[in-house]
Amino acid sequence: MSAYYDTAVIPARVRRPKDKASAEGTVGVISTWIIAALRRQTFFTLYELNQAIKVKLNEFNTKPFQKKEGNRKSIFIAEEQILLTPLPLHPFELAIWTKATVQFNYHISVNKMNYSVPYEYIKHCVDVRTTSKIVEVFYKSCRIASHVRKFGNPGQYQTLPEHMPEQHQKYQEWNTDRFIFWAQQIGENTTIVIKSILSSYRVEQQGYRSCMALLKSADKYSVQRLENACQRALSYTPNPGYKNVQTILRTGSDKIRKMPEPVKRDQTSKFGITREDNYYGRKDK
Repeated sequence: MSAYYDTAVIPARVRRPKDKASAEGTVGVISTWIIAALRRQTFFTLYELNQAIKVKLNEFNTKPFQKKEGNRKSIFIAEEQILLTPLPLHPFELAIWTKATVQFNYHISVNKMNYSVPYEYIKHCVDVRTTSKIVEVFYKSCRIASHVRKFGNPGQYQTLPEHMPEQHQKYQEWNTDRFIFWAQQIGENTTIVIKSILSSYRVEQQGYRSCMALLKSADKYSVQRLENACQRALSYTPNPGYKNVQTILRTGSDKIRKMPEPVKRDQTSKFGITREDNYYGRKDK
């Protein structure tokens, strides 16, 4: 804070400090003049209280000295005001410094929120400066990223396009409708899996990478195998992900002959399975 306001902090001597006698004495006088004078008044808003304090403070500063000419305000204007430097445009904010490691998705986690940094710093340890409004990221004393601090539900992402690798920037051109349309060209089961992936994320854009990887699997394994793998994955779980389908394709489980479908309940009588009389060795005469 002292560096921000271009000043210096000089601590008082230990045990028996005598450096602040004048300042401490003034605190006692202020308590008498302002706090004690207003102690019997009732205020309904902070604004009313501040206005009353302002009046008493001006009265205190313009009160003449007893043993010399002038008052506190006149001494300030004549001797001290000309030595003051202009205040910064923004007041100082207390900041909290922490360390974080850039994840493989070129984001860092700060207070359960995720902020992007240039992808070149993946796996590097960075310094994070957090205030009430801003999150700044530094690497070797150089600022590499700055974000407006996010609040609300944890797990939110703040991503700047310039921080993304070139191949990831292509995802910005995609949206949910385009992924679903692509999946529909492959098959019904693939479409269901794509919708499942998109709905599994709080923010749909976070699922674009998995959708792209899943649909690109058709180039390596063929469209039919991808559709069959999605069908088999749906037989295991109603909400399969990219890893489920990828495992089926890699192990070749989609090539296994399908098991016969179970008999539907409406194909049997309401009494269950029945047998003829011949089964029990009885024939009607």
